[in-house]
Amino acid sequence: MTALEGHYDWDAILSGLNQYLRIRATPIGMKLFETVEEMEAIDRIRRPNSIHTADQIVGQACRLGWTVGATAEDFVGSQCGAVLGLHPQDAEWEKGERYVGVWWESPEDTKKHQQEMTVVPFGKYKAMAVSPLTTGRLDPPDICLIYATPAQMILFINGLQWAGYKKLDFSVVGESSCADSWGRALSTGEPSLSLPCFAERRYGGVMEDELLMAIPPAYLPKTIEGLAKLAKNGLRYPIPPYSVQNDARAGLGYSYGNK
Repeated sequence: MTALEGHYDWDAILSGLNQYLRIRATPIGMKLFETVEEMEAIDRIRRPNSIHTADQIVGQACRLGWTVGATAEDFVGSQCGAVLGLHPQDAEWEKGERYVGVWWESPEDTKKHQQEMTVVPFGKYKAMAVSPLTTGRLDPPDICLIYATPAQMILFINGLQWAGYKKLDFSVVGESSCADSWGRALSTGEPSLSLPCFAERRYGGVMEDELLMAIPPAYLPKTIEGLAKLAKNGLRYPIPPYSVQNDARAGLGYSYGNK
């Protein structure tokens, strides 16, 4: 399964995610645009009619199956737009005054948090859009967002690491952890796993047992191929629990007996 000139076999990718991981939430794509007109030209795109968080816009695609576009003016405050590079990461944003005493004890703690977030640099993009991968409306998206349980997510990572192994390092900034997922993936081009924050769960509909992988689409074909190889080795989801009291040799022998 390979991509040809930036085009992907989404049916095969989504079929693989469902076959090997039984993904519950709708996998979606996210794309940044240099002009609002480019974003608004997407087929059947919706535009917000009220003020939202970016988490809500993402949730509308993932939980409701909508294709939605937004600009900085659609977001409440500056935080959402700054992560996506749609709002300046200026001195006022760095202060994060509204967060002092709410999420961090002091102005110094808050400023350090703001500085350490991974964000898309401001100046190039004016709009963003999200859409379920099944629609093919963002072809290709800049990144894909996949919500999964910890058990599903570790197997997803195992599939990603099957060939061309590379250690993956992720970050945790706490609140505003969308900087750990879509902010980091958009700005670095690397797979970025996050623990969705309070706001993502309160406003974006993220379930309490879900993690989020933000990943450029080029990584997905090899991940599905890796999951297929793991499945042939009996390493599949759901992972059946092995008794904490049984002799471990029987279970390990099933996995490694032919090695």
